Amino acid sequence: MSGLFGATLHTAPGSSESAGHRQMLRAGMVRQLAQGIFSYLPLGWRSVRKIERILREEMAAVGGQELSMPVAQPAELWQASGRYDTVGAELARFADRRGRGMVLAMTHEEAVTELARTEVGSYRDLPRMVFQLQTKFRDDARPRAGLIRVREFVMKDAYSLDRDAAGLARQYANQYRAYFRVFGRCGVPALAVASEVGMMGGELAHEFMYPTPIGEDTLLLCDACGYRANRQVATFAKPTPPAEAPRPMRRVATPNAATVAELAAAAGVGPDRIAKAVFVQADLGATEEPVIGVVRGDMDLNEAKLAAALGAADLRPMTTDEITAIGAVAGYGSPVGLTGVRVVVDELVAATPNLLAGANLDGYHLRDVNVGRDFTPETVRDIVAARAGDGCPRCGAALRTTRGVEVGQIFKLGDRYSAALGATFTDADGVRRPVQMGCYGIGVGRLLGCAAEAHHDERGLTLPITIAPYQVHLCQLGDVAAAAAQTLYERLGAAGVEVLYDDRGQRAGSQFADADLIGAPLRATIGARSLERGEVELRDRATGGSWPVPLATAAGAIGAAVADRLAQANSLARRRCGCIPVLYAPVPTTRRAGERARRSRVAGYEDTP
Repeated sequence: MSGLFGATLHTAPGSSESAGHRQMLRAGMVRQLAQGIFSYLPLGWRSVRKIERILREEMAAVGGQELSMPVAQPAELWQASGRYDTVGAELARFADRRGRGMVLAMTHEEAVTELARTEVGSYRDLPRMVFQLQTKFRDDARPRAGLIRVREFVMKDAYSLDRDAAGLARQYANQYRAYFRVFGRCGVPALAVASEVGMMGGELAHEFMYPTPIGEDTLLLCDACGYRANRQVATFAKPTPPAEAPRPMRRVATPNAATVAELAAAAGVGPDRIAKAVFVQADLGATEEPVIGVVRGDMDLNEAKLAAALGAADLRPMTTDEITAIGAVAGYGSPVGLTGVRVVVDELVAATPNLLAGANLDGYHLRDVNVGRDFTPETVRDIVAARAGDGCPRCGAALRTTRGVEVGQIFKLGDRYSAALGATFTDADGVRRPVQMGCYGIGVGRLLGCAAEAHHDERGLTLPITIAPYQVHLCQLGDVAAAAAQTLYERLGAAGVEVLYDDRGQRAGSQFADADLIGAPLRATIGARSLERGEVELRDRATGGSWPVPLATAAGAIGAAVADRLAQANSLARRRCGCIPVLYAPVPTTRRAGERARRSRVAGYEDTP
């Protein structure tokens, strides 16, 4: 350690909501260069390389071939896919010295599709799986939680190429299982949940979530049947609306009742009998359009579902002036009587008779409004957010919520990119068909950040032996132990054990504090008293247990302890992979402009074929 670049810190600089990240800073693993941009010091880089090795091994196990694609890419590729204009400011665009439009890739679908176009000509060239570990840049507006949400990052992204949907389904399932092995070997507990496809496009997606209070995503889980979904796409068992004959619509005065709670109290009805109008502007790429989403008053709009129904890149709330411009009144608005505005109604609103809705007149509402008779929506879809306590859509049991961080995501792209960029092949019948594609991503730094969040205590990091910077931390207490410590260090190195040797000559308390902070799974200590006994003291970082081993056989004993812990970690990962739940959940298609709004049936995925 006397020559180690990077210092441990008594306290972490700045602030972060991630306790794991604070310990990584203190341990001298990472340093922030700019917002969302980090340098890895040697200790941190060793952990990154170990994660990358695990990724390479697991991708090779499912037939992956490693390649490398450039970060700087011509803008015309992204224009051909349609994403150049629909992806927002997070895509870094620039012009080279010749004025040619370029981008810094945040994903590599366009680049790999171009390779498929040039390298795949016949069905005999399929199937294929390629992957890379490559730097990417996403100019995120809100980097947070250290390595968990950054702007520059290294990602393992794999891409499958197949001749048909059945082949794509097989490779998707292989990756689904491989991801659990990756997370198990890295010591990160992960849940697979149904998710939206977002800007990636395609037909189906699953996210792998690390449950943690600092997560940005809300997950809906059913403990009874195993249903799991991101709140963006989660469904639930909706109540049966009352059976009533439609009554004539009439206007009633409702002064000072601009909220659902105020209106329910003033009108003497439950929130479930109120049609709540939410006014938004939908980003459709080149234009914005006004939209009214209508949900029941006792439910909340799910913006992701509404955006998917519209094929919109993003939504933002309308201003009061924008609401007035379409003929509505903020607090008293509804689609009744309006033209020139898109209206999307939740399916439960459409099925519920005689609702109370805004009259588009200050201080007034309309009683007994019925969808289809009093206004006609463009679309009737599920656009409400599932909440804790709602009924599971599969078994009816109460759903619960938890927070999570996405550590990986997989997508069935289908022909989303191959059709747009001309990546076709000649099938056995002589017909040219688009390559069926899938993509599969894991952020390396984010995975390390989640591992640190999952494995730390008040003294420092407790990373699993599979990804800890070193397997053994060797402490030399006093000059009298120098010769014995050096000999043990050399013997361990010759045996292939990774040892961080603290040869700085500092007092025992300082050495032990740094050992706990860096968090090597085993600490070996040699001092004057242990030498008198002919022993080396070993200590387990995670459990705190300690035991002596004879100095003469210490190298073999330590090597065996390391090998045993590695075997246990990998065995546990395999056992966990054998218990992957089957998932069924509807997943909306892309929210990006110009793509069809459609739903795809989600197949079940489990660990056995």
